[in-house]
Amino acid sequence: MHVSIAKEQVSSQNSFITLINYRWVDCMMSRGKPDEDDYWNSSKFKAFTFDDEDDDFTKLKESKKAVNSIRLLDEDDDDDDDVEKVSWSGEPIGSISWSVKETASSIRSTGEVRDQGFPKIDTAPSLPKQGSSYSLSSLFKAKSRTAGFSSFSESVSDTSTRVYAPELRKPKAEYKDYVSDWNPEETVRRMQRGKVYSLERFRSLQDKMLLLDEAVSAHDGNVITAVLIFLKRSLSKEILFRELTDREIALRHYVHYLKEMGEQRLLVDLLKSLGRTEDMALMQYKEHLNIKDENRRRDFLKNCLSLPFSPDDSTHVQDHYTLLERQIIIEANDKKGDSDIFRKYPRKASILNMPIITTLYYSCFYHYGESEGTYSSPANIRKTFRISDKQYILTALGARAKLKSWLDVDSLFNSKNWLGYTKKRSPIGFHRVVDILHKNNAPVQVLQEYLCLVDDTEQKISLAQKYKCHNVIINTYKDLKDRQQLIAYRGKVERGSPEDRLIEELLNSQIRWKN
Repeated sequence: MHVSIAKEQVSSQNSFITLINYRWVDCMMSRGKPDEDDYWNSSKFKAFTFDDEDDDFTKLKESKKAVNSIRLLDEDDDDDDDVEKVSWSGEPIGSISWSVKETASSIRSTGEVRDQGFPKIDTAPSLPKQGSSYSLSSLFKAKSRTAGFSSFSESVSDTSTRVYAPELRKPKAEYKDYVSDWNPEETVRRMQRGKVYSLERFRSLQDKMLLLDEAVSAHDGNVITAVLIFLKRSLSKEILFRELTDREIALRHYVHYLKEMGEQRLLVDLLKSLGRTEDMALMQYKEHLNIKDENRRRDFLKNCLSLPFSPDDSTHVQDHYTLLERQIIIEANDKKGDSDIFRKYPRKASILNMPIITTLYYSCFYHYGESEGTYSSPANIRKTFRISDKQYILTALGARAKLKSWLDVDSLFNSKNWLGYTKKRSPIGFHRVVDILHKNNAPVQVLQEYLCLVDDTEQKISLAQKYKCHNVIINTYKDLKDRQQLIAYRGKVERGSPEDRLIEELLNSQIRWKN
């Protein structure tokens, strides 16, 4: 028997409770007798016994039964279309007063949310203030009941209001930065762009060589060097050398890298494996720069003499060894400083590891005049190391002019012809001799002597004017028989000076002038 509820407005709490009781009675009476017996005779819970054990499968069956009972209850109540739905305040849902209150409540709740600062945290528990829109009949329907009470329970359980900024989803392209499964082309492209990359996934020799070829094709030296460093660390040197043989560009980059890093031994092994014996010998010879002790360096150079150098390089290495050997002997003797020249001109530095020209200058300064049989003799050094005449004259002239030894300077240029006459000759030109003498503060008489030996007339006059050698200029104009130039130059010298008197004598002489 179906009991209907009278359509009148409920305005008090007592009428509200009465309405709930009527609805419950209506629901119970609507059940059939068989359903009621099944309900009371069945139980969803089992009694506790020590013999039975609850497992997950039994719990799952009980949960399924409970869900099915809710669905049956919902189907029984679907036909109650004539029941009026009212809100918790007792007003019929859908009426004008109910709509106005619902709108005002939603606007007020929206304003409260806007007033909250970001990211403000309210620790005080709060319940929703808007009026509920659930009817009495919805309490007994599964769908409405599930949706309504879940929201209500969430509101009660949420003891704090938290407002956070939304998290933006990253583009899918960025997630590729964390994936290391790239082919050689993609890996090289990422290396060029400065993105995250990994070379460890290239494990087989074929993959590594494909990566190297791709780096070479990109024409990027930094990428090629980075890949070569990876191959150097992950491959044995024999395999790496073999693969680089057919890759000339990568090989040049690798050789340059080893030179910059100072890995001389590995570079020597590489050149040796490539059959470049001369380059290998030069690289091994270059290691002498890292040896500080002179005796050990001498022994190392002696061992280098057997390396397969080219003819010119072999001569250079032989001279280097001989020079260092003599420098060690000369240094040991001169370190004592027993002679007068060492006391008058103390040494400022050691001669060890100095170039050949510096050694020759040292020998001309401290050991000039020694017999050719001694290691420190300038003549011995000149002969042993095949020093040219120009280089020897320039070096010896500078050393002897520094000491103001003008007789030794003259001896450098004196030579006898086949008739036995002495004549001055210079392989470097006397204009350069004059410049060196002037830099070493040579007296005017010495400068005039060598100025007269300059062949070019204009150059001779120019140098004489530069160094104020008046006699040279006067005699030059005399030889040229140029009276006008001599008269013009007389105005440049001091009146009554020896040069002025010399010009006057020449002008009054019986010389046949050109003008």
